[in-house]
This record gives sequence, C-alpha cells and structure tokens, in this order.
Amino acid sequence: MTYKETLDWMFAQLPMYQNKGKSAFNSKLDGITSFAQHLGDPHTKFKSIHVAGTNGKGSSSHLLASVLQEAGYTVGLYTSPHLKDFRERIRINGKKIEKNWVVDFIAENKSFFTVNKLSFFEMTVGMAFSYFADEEVDIAIIEVGLGGRLDSTNIITPEVSLITNIGLDHTDMLGDTLAKIAGEKAGIIKNEVPVVISEFNEETAPVFKSVAKENNSKIIFAEESEYPDYEIGLLGSYQKKNIKGVLATLHTLSGFKVVESNVIIGLRQVVENTQLMGRWQQIGSNPTIICDTAHNKEGISLVLEQVKKQKFEELHIVIGFVKDKEISNISSLFPKNATYYFCKPKNFRGLGEKDLESAFSKEGLMGNVYDSVNKAFMAAKKCAKKNDFIYIGGSNFVVAEVL
Repeated sequence: MTYKETLDWMFAQLPMYQNKGKSAFNSKLDGITSFAQHLGDPHTKFKSIHVAGTNGKGSSSHLLASVLQEAGYTVGLYTSPHLKDFRERIRINGKKIEKNWVVDFIAENKSFFTVNKLSFFEMTVGMAFSYFADEEVDIAIIEVGLGGRLDSTNIITPEVSLITNIGLDHTDMLGDTLAKIAGEKAGIIKNEVPVVISEFNEETAPVFKSVAKENNSKIIFAEESEYPDYEIGLLGSYQKKNIKGVLATLHTLSGFKVVESNVIIGLRQVVENTQLMGRWQQIGSNPTIICDTAHNKEGISLVLEQVKKQKFEELHIVIGFVKDKEISNISSLFPKNATYYFCKPKNFRGLGEKDLESAFSKEGLMGNVYDSVNKAFMAAKKCAKKNDFIYIGGSNFVVAEVL
C-alpha cells in the first residue's frame, strides 16, 4: 500500500476515539500489552517521561522535549491527536516519523491487527514505541491520550510522571467529579517513580497524595517551588500554568544533564524544535487571526481570558465543537460583544452548526451558521476590518481545517 492507502486503511478499519467517541474507548490494557509482547516489548528499551492531564499536557510535552533536545539528547515525542498529518504524533527531535516506516510497520503487523481487533490508538502507540526503540532515543516524552490508568501508553515505567491539570472533560468515561478524574489520571503513577503535579487543587491533591503513598512515589507540587520567569516560545499567558510543572519535572529527572542555557533556549525555541501547532497560533495579521485547540471548559476559559487582553476594535469568533461536549457549560464563557460564525467541523463527531447556534443563542450570543469551517472562516475574514481580531477554536478539528 502507499502511504495514503495505509492511512485510509488505518482510519477506516480500526475504531478511533477522535471519530467515534466513547464507543472507541477501550477500558483495558490487554490489547496494547499483547501487541507490545508481539513487538518484543519495545517500551522497555528506552527511558521516558509520562505526561497526563486535562489541559496543558501537549504543550508541556513539547516544552520538555525541546529543552532535552537543547541539552544534546535524542528525544522521542509521542502526542495526540494530530492536526494535519498523522505523522505529527510520532517525532524524534522534531522530525516526523518517515512515511515508509509507517507503511512498513502496518504491512508487517496487519494480520495481528485484524485478528486481535486492536484500536487505532493501541496500534499507534505500538508504532511509536517500536520507532523510538529502533532509533535508540535517549528519552521519549509520552503524552497520555485519554485519562491515564487505562490509557494505552500506561504500559511504560517512566523516569518521572507529570500530571498537568485536572478539569471536567470526558466525564462519561473518566468520572463526573474532579476527584474521580484525578483518580484516573493518577493511574500513571508507578512504584517508586516520582510524580510532579503542575497545579495544586484542594479537591485533587488528596487523591494524588494517596496514590503516591501507595506506590512509595515522591510527589512534587510544582506550585510550591520558585523558578525564574523564563521566556516561553508558546504565546498565551496561560502557558505560565504549565511551565512550573515542566521545570519541576526537569529538576526531578535524574541521569540527564540539563543546564540553564538549555532551559532558556529550549523554552524559547519550542516551536522551532518540536514543530508544535495550534497553541495560540497566529495565522494572520490585519486583522489579527489566532487559532487555539482548547476544547473544554477549563481550556477555553483560559484562552478567552487571553482574548480579553488583546487590543482590537471588533471581535469575530469562528467556533465549532464535537457532539460530546456540554455546550451549555461552555457557551456561558463567551463574550456577548462579538460576532459569531457557527460551523461544523468535517468529522463524524462534529456538532451541527444549527445545534451550536441554538445553544449559544440561549446565552444571547448571535451569529450566522455555516456548513463548513472554511466557509465560516472566509466569512469572518470578509467581515473583519484590519484592526479587528478573529479567534478560531472549539475543537482540534476546527483548527486543523484552517492551518
């Protein structure tokens, strides 16, 4: 198969949470465990840092990778989802996995996938672990896909675990309280492996302390430490919530030499080093156009606070969501003094533009509906003047369509 045919087969044949939602969530580790054994347990052949959290885990993973790259290490980076190209998920020192490697891996293991009915995520995690092992990375930054305890990445034993933030997202699978969700995220805490908690929360801290104690793991609450105010290459003041966790993780990591100049340059050059996209990313000027992949209540709240800090005459918001979001909990966050462009992302799970308009109108948020992200974006650009501001978000899928 060609690369395109390989991807088409992967997306069509195997359940993927991005497309199918809850029905693709496989609540056990049997599949990835058996696949790892089939591959020769590649996850045991490299060192790693495991990163979980509701918000900030992607940015934190990229920041960690960038600093360690600057320190001269060969660094694997596994993240999800991708925005434009599947290969964004698997990188070494910022370079995407080769197309031929993806094609060959799927071809070699296709019968195993078919017989064992592996999920898309299990297959992709196995691919990443095999690639990192084959390329002999010094360390890999592994981002959790969903939750933690039952996530396919959770077969690794890392050098350090990092939990960034806990918010009410995926409550149908992870629990309907912060404490329950924290319990799922805390599942990445391993025996005698230190764990860093980026943000202290009175409701979740006891959960993390309890699980750490059970595992004889040192627990570090990053907010309790003082660090220099470093410049970060990721725009958006909300990144300051991630940075202490990143620095505490680097401080806790043993066996790797990282000096302050590596930290300074790594944090500043994170986009160049790791090719991160979609985090308060500016894609246009006059008017200013910003897109951000924040897609839950906590994440969107932080992004909208950043929007308020900008200088502009009129605000235009291109917005779309997937069906499993509690829109009533999110719509109230948005400003009334904005023009809205409601759209449906090109995805099986995309929320209909008319349903979105109906939900937002209950909050007095008015605008027009568009049956595609591109049409909504074009309309916003046509209406906006050079001193206006256009924000595009609500879903990874919405952002992917404008990049």
